[in-house]
Amino acid sequence: MERNICFAGGCFWGMESLYRRLPGVADVTAGYANGDSEAHANYDDVCTGLTGFREAVRVTYEDTAISLLHLLFAFFASIDPETPNRQGPDIGSQYQTGVYWTDPADEAVIRPIAALEAAAVPFFAVELKPLTCFYPAESYHQRYLEKHPNGYCHVAPLKLAALPKYPFSTAVYDRPAKVLLRTWQEAGGPAL
Repeated sequence: MERNICFAGGCFWGMESLYRRLPGVADVTAGYANGDSEAHANYDDVCTGLTGFREAVRVTYEDTAISLLHLLFAFFASIDPETPNRQGPDIGSQYQTGVYWTDPADEAVIRPIAALEAAAVPFFAVELKPLTCFYPAESYHQRYLEKHPNGYCHVAPLKLAALPKYPFSTAVYDRPAKVLLRTWQEAGGPAL
């Protein structure tokens, strides 16, 4: 069955590129989540920091091919969960990290994983909320890194390449994503 979830992980170009690479993901749309009104769901307004919108990606996935746990793993493996309103050099409320669900049942999966990740850091700044609204970003933001292969991305290229290869189907998500990645790398996985 096709399902949707939204992730805000800083600049949406890198997050879109990451999720497009994961097997089982049917579609990814860069856009603006949980802001004040459709009238302000545009790049210029969102960049003012006054709209409440987050740069986010709506991930449509086939739940028989990839799990919500796998999608959460990719998210937490690629973000800094400790810094509010910032990822990498991008600063502003539009870069706040968050997980926004459309199905209330997803909260029961998201919260325990967020608690696991939060226990590993001194301060946990990731928003966990239902999705109240999502508007696709302008067309030039869609598939940005495909159109501009040398374009800016706050997610490290090695991580973009490695995460789709992570053997999630045989792994247990019982430690923070970054710890699991490091253990995999030390056991012979790709360089991160």
